[in-house]
Amino acid sequence: MMRAAAFSPIMRFLLMSQPATQRVITALTAEGASVRFVGGCVRDILLQRPFRDIDLATPDRPERVQWLLERAGVRTVPIGHGTVTALVEGGETFEITSLRRDIVCNGRHAVIAYTEDWTEDAARRDFTMNALSADADGAIYDPYSGLSDLYRGHVRFVGSPMARIEEDVLRLLRYFRFHALYGRSAPNDAALAACRELAPRLASLSGERVRDELWKILLAPDPASILLLMRKLGILQYVLHEASHFERLRVLVWLEEQRGFPIEGIVSDPLRRLAAVLTVGERTAEAVATRLRLPLAESRRLRSLLVLEDVPTALTPAAAPGMTEGALRRALQTLGAVRFRDLTMMQWAARQAAMGDTAIDDKTDNRLLLQRLRTTTQWKNIPFPVRGKDVLALGLEPGPKVGMLLRALRQWWEETDYQANRKVLLARLAELVRKTARGSGKEGA
Repeated sequence: MMRAAAFSPIMRFLLMSQPATQRVITALTAEGASVRFVGGCVRDILLQRPFRDIDLATPDRPERVQWLLERAGVRTVPIGHGTVTALVEGGETFEITSLRRDIVCNGRHAVIAYTEDWTEDAARRDFTMNALSADADGAIYDPYSGLSDLYRGHVRFVGSPMARIEEDVLRLLRYFRFHALYGRSAPNDAALAACRELAPRLASLSGERVRDELWKILLAPDPASILLLMRKLGILQYVLHEASHFERLRVLVWLEEQRGFPIEGIVSDPLRRLAAVLTVGERTAEAVATRLRLPLAESRRLRSLLVLEDVPTALTPAAAPGMTEGALRRALQTLGAVRFRDLTMMQWAARQAAMGDTAIDDKTDNRLLLQRLRTTTQWKNIPFPVRGKDVLALGLEPGPKVGMLLRALRQWWEETDYQANRKVLLARLAELVRKTARGSGKEGA
């Protein structure tokens, strides 16, 4: 039997402090079964980092797990692969997985058998730090020296790196993600060699799985360095060969994290970071969106950051430091606050990267750009108060002239700096309609 490697009162306090957790543990252990906390919650508590999800493991089979929980009044949902989700009042959820061993391992399609051996179950984990577990008393179990690796910042596979990646090639990307988040020592040579050799197999992964891991890499504290390492090893070409602007990404991360200045409402954003590292152009936007299977809204947003033919020069964020307040409002109204903000940050990062400077000083242009960014977090678009039905109400027949009149009226409204209200605009519209009826449409707005 595996013995506890250490005891942590803090572990017990943090894991067992919530009534919902106590209720689930009490239900699962009511008939004498052992239950342990596994996965990220153990790892992150030991590093004194915040944790979100609580995952549990037990030798009991899924059917018995459900019976024990439901007997205690906890709703359950079986999700397959030996895992049951417990739903506690108040919205808290717990995933409880029965101990397993692999019969055949092929990514998400592994064939498993249940076991009562905690070490066999831990052997299925990808990295030693993820093989740690802890019981409700705070005892920590460490079958593969994960504690030492965790505290040294050493990301190490359980067993042979080659064998573990061959079981599921997604672990190749997970290795770089975990090194970005937990690594403090040089990457393991054997792991890098395995990653390099097996990189072509990344093409077999679905776009969704690659995207999920890439998003997490991009949200790491220094994604540029990890992506550069992946490119150096010949790995990045299999998932994101369009990446080239690593310094721009580095500065953008600096801006997002607001080192030295606060920008309320701006947070780390994986899609913005993705756009920052890519070459611009419609071909890139379409290829990356297709490869990563981006949802439609994200695909459109990526395109809006990489394809700029529709952005008037006077409204580009690059012109932001010299914009009048009226021009800024027009840019925000035309592009939308989110797009203008993202483009401002990307172009600001590009300028700093071109100068070889990854920090933002107190120059006038920087202060103005900072002010522009703060404006975007407070901006709300002003709705155009006239519709096509207002034109038809003045006696015009449906057709191209309706759209032409609305465009002319909107342009005039913009020239008033959006100050004209609906009453004034309807009067102006009536004047335009009269001119059109007299055959004087060329007079314009």
